[in-house]
Amino acid sequence: MKNFIKIVPLVAAMALVSCKKDQTADQLIVQEETALTPPQSVEDAQAEMVQAAQSKPLTNIALSEAQFDFGKIKKGDQKEHVYEVTNTGENPLIISQVKPGCGCTVPDYTKDPILPGQKGKITLKFDSSNFDGLVNKQAEVYANVEKAPIVISFSADIQPK
Repeated sequence: MKNFIKIVPLVAAMALVSCKKDQTADQLIVQEETALTPPQSVEDAQAEMVQAAQSKPLTNIALSEAQFDFGKIKKGDQKEHVYEVTNTGENPLIISQVKPGCGCTVPDYTKDPILPGQKGKITLKFDSSNFDGLVNKQAEVYANVEKAPIVISFSADIQPK
């Protein structure tokens, strides 16, 4: 029994030493992440886009037209229209973004700076598959002009197949 009493503390000490936890394995590795911005309201996001567009020296723009009518088209037709833009100012015109009102419209635009007196293009491609009757769609053009965004639009009378 005396030997047992001597062995118990020895066994306990060995158990503690042999089961020693590897501290490095349990350490939490924390990496710095870039701060996520909280969700913005539509107005805040639009104001941010305007500010980004206007961060370059301002210029002036002239559109060939601000509104286009496709007339009667068959449901499911995919149509596109090119709006011509002219830089009428003294600084390069930079179109930073064209934001359509919905997913049925896909924009394409001149990405390079448009020099004073030169022309660029904004193309809106419309898929009429999900519409019937008269539709009016628009897109906002963000550029380094005083009154951004510029709104361009189109209409169509969608007929059944």
